[in-house]
Amino acid sequence: MKKTIALVTGGFTGESVISLKSAAVIGRNLDPEKFDVYKIIITPESWYYEDENGGKYEINKNDFSLALNGAVVRFDCVFIGLHGSPGEDGKLQGYFDMLNIPYTTCDALTSAITMNKGYTKAIVQDILELHVAKSIQLFSNSGDNVARINENLRFPLFVKPNNGGSSIGMSKVKTEAELPEALAKAFKEDSQVLVEEFISGREFTIGIYRGAQGIGVLPATEIVSSKEFFDFEAKYTTGVTEEITPGRMTPEEKQSVEKIARLVFEKLNCKGITRMDYILEEGTGNLYFIEINTVPGQTENSLIPQQVRATGRTIQDFYTELIEAALYIKK
Repeated sequence: MKKTIALVTGGFTGESVISLKSAAVIGRNLDPEKFDVYKIIITPESWYYEDENGGKYEINKNDFSLALNGAVVRFDCVFIGLHGSPGEDGKLQGYFDMLNIPYTTCDALTSAITMNKGYTKAIVQDILELHVAKSIQLFSNSGDNVARINENLRFPLFVKPNNGGSSIGMSKVKTEAELPEALAKAFKEDSQVLVEEFISGREFTIGIYRGAQGIGVLPATEIVSSKEFFDFEAKYTTGVTEEITPGRMTPEEKQSVEKIARLVFEKLNCKGITRMDYILEEGTGNLYFIEINTVPGQTENSLIPQQVRATGRTIQDFYTELIEAALYIKK
């Protein structure tokens, strides 16, 4: 019997445009033989289903049901394709937990913690063979921030919103004079800002997921950007970045990275599909953890679909496994 799936997209942040693009790809790749799919768009104003004719039908938030054509649609599982708040920070997960509806991402606690880059680094930093860049977490754009940064960190630096995604509001800073503008840009996106030392090396990202056979690791992608760092334009503009999947690593590096990726996934109690960004430091080969994304992009330019295809699997089969794992875990 087919399962009824709510594909949730939209959101409350600047990442909503990416969420809608991700949902379009996910929707095209959910098996129509196994699933009846309803795309649910969440905005600050309303939660609604939009049919193919443009008709909009409001979701009943009391039980996340949908009144449609004289019947009530209830969902067996939610495929969360919403980046940023409220789909990646634990808010929706907590809501669905209260309604006892399974979903395809990490739970509410893990989602909330991993949305905060500083807190995540504090949790994973004691994992063997994993390194984190020296950093400072700022909670207000106060006048003494520049002096504090100068005293504790070495340039160049990355300044980024602590709870943001898609590299929105992020800057690379080479001198003290550039700090005020970078801090203002980051604080415009978030009330917390992370300032961390730049690590010179090769940048990678790797998908880790919980499927039918437990934790699985996808082939890593090496990021070679024509931009100075992997910013919003580099992530979502075709041709700006070269993405090499599988990434160029020695067998020893590959084995070490996959082991660390599994440990990070377990330490943070992750579920669904996640993507860990990391740097292999120049000269040492040390793995420096950047962040983990619990609702990674699924657009045509996104990295997880590339990594799935590199395994020889179809995206459709992979999404089916994620849904079936979510339904199994909820039992």
